[in-house]
This record gives sequence, C-alpha cells and structure tokens, in this order.
Amino acid sequence: MKILIVTDAWHPQVNGVVTTLFNVIKELTKAGHQVDIVEPSLFKSIPLIGYSEIKIAIETNQLKKYILNETYDCIHIVTEGPLGLRARMLCRKHKKEFTTAMHTKFAEYLRARINFPIEITYSYLKWFHGGATCTLVNTSSQKDELIQRGFKNLKTWSRAIDLDIFKPRTPPVDYDYLLYVGRVSHEKSIEDFLKIKSHLKKVVIGKGPQLSQLKNKYPDALFLGYRFKEDLAQWYSGASCLVFPSKTDTYGIVMIESLACGTPIAAYPVTGPIDVIQNNLNGYLSDDLEYAIQKAIKVNSNSCVSFAKKHSWKKVSNQFLEALATQRNKKDIAA
Repeated sequence: MKILIVTDAWHPQVNGVVTTLFNVIKELTKAGHQVDIVEPSLFKSIPLIGYSEIKIAIETNQLKKYILNETYDCIHIVTEGPLGLRARMLCRKHKKEFTTAMHTKFAEYLRARINFPIEITYSYLKWFHGGATCTLVNTSSQKDELIQRGFKNLKTWSRAIDLDIFKPRTPPVDYDYLLYVGRVSHEKSIEDFLKIKSHLKKVVIGKGPQLSQLKNKYPDALFLGYRFKEDLAQWYSGASCLVFPSKTDTYGIVMIESLACGTPIAAYPVTGPIDVIQNNLNGYLSDDLEYAIQKAIKVNSNSCVSFAKKHSWKKVSNQFLEALATQRNKKDIAA
C-alpha cells in the first residue's frame, strides 16, 4: 500500500506526535508499505513564536501535487495546522477521502497558553475533522469527551515505546529524586510539580519557553535539557516516581517510557493519565498532586514494567492500517 501522511509536526521537534509518527512509519515500512511524509521542511517556513524548533509552513501550494497524485491508496492528515488545513481543503475540493488524528487537547492548550476561548477552537476542530472518513484518538476517555462534543467517526489509536531502550537501567546518580519529562511550558502545569514541598530532589528533562524563567525561580531543581534513548531511560530508572502534572495531554508517551523502566507515575485524574494509571498498581491519581506522589513512590516497580510490556508499535501500526482501510476496500492491507 502507498500512504501519504501530511503533518505540521516533524523532526527536529521533540514530542509525542513526532515519536508516534516516526515509529509507526518504521513499522509500516518494515511490513512492506510505502509511506511518503509531507512536512514543513519541504516548504518555506517560519518559526513559531516561543517555540523556535516548531516550523510553520507557508506558501503550501506545492502540496497540491501530492494530494492529486493518483498512486496514493490513502491520505492521512496528522495535524490541524497550515499543512493539515491546506491538505484538508484540497482533499475536499478534489473529492479525495482522508483520515485524521487528534493527538493533543489543542483547545485546552490554546486556552492555557493565550486564554483563547475553548468553544471557538472546538468549533474549528469539529469542522476540520468532520470531513474525514475516520478520526483517530489516543484513548477511550478522549473519545468519550469528543463524542459529548459532537465529534463522529472516532477510533482509538493507542501508543507504545521501544522496550529494547526503555527498561530498568543503572541510575545516573546516587540520590533519590522526583522526575518530570516533557516540554517546559505553561500548558504542561510544570509549576504544580516544582512548587511541591518534598525532601526529594526535583529533576526536569526537556526544554521550552519557560525554561529560563523556571531555572531562576526554582534554583534547587536540576534542569537537564533534552535526554534521549538509553540516557533518558537511566534517568527514568533512578527516579522515585515520574510526576505528570499536565491537564492538556491526551496520552503522554513519557508515562509508558517511565513504567517500562520500573518507575511509577503521579498525576491528576484527567484524560490521558486515567487511561494509563491504575492506583497502587503503576502509580497514583489524585487532585492533590503531593498526595499522589506520596502514594506513587510506594508502588512496586515490577508491576510497572509488566504493564508497559503490553504496548508494542506493531499493534499501534496495525490500528493505524485498520483505520486507513475504512476509506478504501481492504486490498493489500497487511497486519
């Protein structure tokens, strides 16, 4: 099968969307499918204000030659940004079927970031995804929320990790610490973590627009910037627990990475964490984050690892293929 993927999110961005795409494409290619990806570096682009690593494509007229290419069996639109919007408009104009995905709580993110009215964003999102044959969502709770808002044709598309990389490893330091991994930005509610009173060291892995401000405000915390692969797995392995304070994520691959390294999670009981965390089994959920941490650090690491081993990228890529198959007869679909 020949698949066209259009996305505003791609390398060098470091986030769950890019991680998911990269690993799914790798699995699809391994299974014999041809996947072509259209992303911002193919076009004239400008950096997003506050996020220099995120490029916004402009002058997207070249996209038309991809959409009108009759050799593609399926078209999948990943994001609702300039490239995604242009691809949607072309597909609708030329009667091309397509699928979409909702990777983030974009409406909640905009409200947290710039106080943009949430209902206006959801109206746009409902219009955008309403033209798709199928929209992939990360979890059952996200699906339920969107159904309540009038979204249709939703299918769950789970997440996974590389278990050869993320597994219990030797800790990088000899002291106990609490860990945050993710973008260092307002919408991640990272200050909910940093302001907690604890005798444990707080370690932050990631970068973002709040990094300099939070470094100055919380000098006792250790800010490490980006860490990758085995290095990141070591930091997960040494943590007493991973603290996941975000209320705007739909999943959070970092949670599965942490569990695979034997480290439990403390989080709020919101979409994303409620689909992953089971109290006292692999972490703890509470509206009181400090209490969640106190409970999570007592969780057995073996149960965390066992939970994470259920997640494979092959399963995730098969779910993706099944969604694509709904817009074509299912010839050449290989599980």
